[in-house]
Amino acid sequence: MRQPVTLRGRLALLAVLTTAGWVVLLTVGFNYLLTVRLRDEADNLLRTRAAAAATTVRVRGDGTLGVRESPDDAALDADIWIFQGRQALERPIAAAKLQAEADLMAGGHQRFHQTSEPFAIRFYALPVLNGKQQVGTIVAAATLDPYQRMARLALLASVGIPLLLLAGVYVVTRIVIGRALRPVTRMSALAADWSEHQITKRFGTSGRPTELADLAANLDSLLDRLAAVLHHEQQLSAELSHELRTPLARITAETELLLNRRRSIAEQQAAHTVIADSAGQMGEILETLLSTARAGIAEPPGRCDLAEVVPAMANRGSSHGRPIRVVQGPGQRMAGVPAEIVERILTPILENAGRYAATGVTVTVEPVDRSVQIIVADDGPGIPSGLEEAVFEPGRRGDPRDGHDGAGLGLALARRLARAVGGEVTVAPVSRGARFVVALPPG
Repeated sequence: MRQPVTLRGRLALLAVLTTAGWVVLLTVGFNYLLTVRLRDEADNLLRTRAAAAATTVRVRGDGTLGVRESPDDAALDADIWIFQGRQALERPIAAAKLQAEADLMAGGHQRFHQTSEPFAIRFYALPVLNGKQQVGTIVAAATLDPYQRMARLALLASVGIPLLLLAGVYVVTRIVIGRALRPVTRMSALAADWSEHQITKRFGTSGRPTELADLAANLDSLLDRLAAVLHHEQQLSAELSHELRTPLARITAETELLLNRRRSIAEQQAAHTVIADSAGQMGEILETLLSTARAGIAEPPGRCDLAEVVPAMANRGSSHGRPIRVVQGPGQRMAGVPAEIVERILTPILENAGRYAATGVTVTVEPVDRSVQIIVADDGPGIPSGLEEAVFEPGRRGDPRDGHDGAGLGLALARRLARAVGGEVTVAPVSRGARFVVALPPG
């Protein structure tokens, strides 16, 4: 038998097969019990008729049998044999074969006997005793045709009705399963549509049965990952064009000046330095962004436990000689970002905090709303008022005369890398030092 293709067909077939198994057991049991019951009814009828006939028989003093006539003698004589020894005192009108069967039972003990050809006839022998001695036998016979007809009708009914039942079970099961799967079909269609046109839509779990709530949660998680992949791909070209525009413009401008205007040796060396620095910036930008792109293309955005990643970064060494203390907040600290991306985001922020910290750096990990936050705080001079957003501009430094090296690209790349994975890097107001907040999507 060919297996159904649809889930509805398979479940309906399974329900029918399961029901059929129980129906077969019940049908066999019912017919067996009915057969036993009908045979018992026939045996009770034969005992009753034999006992009624025995009331008309008396044992004389010489041990012979006498048969008294009764008002219902015709009814009693029907299929009743009365034997004294093996001699028949009373015989009904019956076929020779039945007479022979009755004769065989004369003089025997109480027992039943049944023939099958040409008709099913059941015999019962009731001994007639004189004290403890058997002096005669009463044999009663009854045809089993009515009982067998009833058994056949019951068998046909017990087979026909279950067949109709199984057909009904199959139809009803398909209908019920079809209706039960309609929400799943609608959710599947919506998920396919949202993945192409409305990637921000989500099902949610409220107001749904437990099974559908689990499915909705899984589909929402799948859509989240798909949205992250699409966002990652869209951000790649934007990140490359944005980050490479400034150093490429510098290289182009310096090259044009070198080609179109005579310059002194000092000016040429300065131009070469600018070109080399810009090329180095481009290399650093490309390495960071393309490594992120390769990680995103190789597999969908992963997840990591910040309670393991952040302490591991802190344990690898202090930042510019400043110790890093990690504080774990309560609640879930899983981020929907691979560990290597988290490290690339945090590294320039920790480096920056270590440069300006007076005594040390504190990193706090805690869940907030629909994100997981990493707060990097230092006790240094802080960010000058009004420059909280400017520090994220490529090439921008808080104070060029502070004596620290660096091209001013770390914080800009950290923010853009965080945004590429659905997160954000901001500066939080604080009375002393600087406080950077890295918000990442939950995992």
